[in-house]
Amino acid sequence: QVQLVESGGGLVQPGGSLRLSCAASGSIFSSYVMGWYRQAPGKQRELVATITSGGTNYAASVKDRFTISRDSAKNTIYLQMNGLTPEDTAVYYCNARTPTPPYATYWGQGTQVTVSS
Repeated sequence: QVQLVESGGGLVQPGGSLRLSCAASGSIFSSYVMGWYRQAPGKQRELVATITSGGTNYAASVKDRFTISRDSAKNTIYLQMNGLTPEDTAVYYCNARTPTPPYATYWGQGTQVTVSS
């Protein structure tokens, strides 16, 4: 079983920065695909960024503003968010999934990010 706990959300002004953290515990392996998703009010959950041993992947809307990283020793992933806009307001969820079938997916409880002046 995998447990994911996010932290680091909050209220920030437009143009500001935040860093989200996701601490993973349980039977998690370096081969897992780790990522961040977000869900704004009235919208579907969407991919923000993923990280694997092979590299990173970003949604077009956050590319060049957000950076996903991983500290394997701490079983923690991060999302550094710069140049935040009100459109980035959402609940951000940490995600872990196995890389091969049978696929298993795990979610954190989410952390609120609000960008407002």
